[in-house]
Amino acid sequence: MAGVGKCVLVTGPPGVGKTTLIMRLCESLKHSYPNIKLQGFFSQEIRHGGDRVGFEVVTLDGRRGRLASSTISSPEAHRWPAVGKYKVDIASFESLVLPELKIREDTDLFIFDEVGKMELFSSYFFPAILKILQSNVPLLATVPVPKFGKDLPAVVRLKNHPGATIFTLDKSNRDAAKEQVYSQLVGMLHKP
Repeated sequence: MAGVGKCVLVTGPPGVGKTTLIMRLCESLKHSYPNIKLQGFFSQEIRHGGDRVGFEVVTLDGRRGRLASSTISSPEAHRWPAVGKYKVDIASFESLVLPELKIREDTDLFIFDEVGKMELFSSYFFPAILKILQSNVPLLATVPVPKFGKDLPAVVRLKNHPGATIFTLDKSNRDAAKEQVYSQLVGMLHKP
């Protein structure tokens, strides 16, 4: 297993391909290492008639749940925190994602897309990430670019973690970044 606190962070502007990169890395790792045990989730847009109406989280084993929506108008949803026009369904997020944050003996790598403002409304999410960083299980996560020049405090903590390697994705380096991140992960996965 990797050394304590090893993490790879992928950042870049919205729409640059962070989620696509994470999904391709998962596929490549599973192909190269058929017995690899991955835990985590990725976020996916929900579209209706060509318009984005929300986001869902998808676990690496295919389970899905709502993260945020702009179309829910239930009395309960009015109490949910908002990011822009989206109401964040913390209960749905936590019921699906928190079990994925549990450290298991056979887990080789945690993958989170993303550690962003919506996800951080869960008071349990970031403490679980910190616990993972204290384990010997490596972590691959996407983080947003700073908004108005300011990072989210949790993202600052991740970026400043002594075991963190940061890859900034843009349209010109997407393909090369996949190979670089893959090589970094493979190096972290080698057992002593």
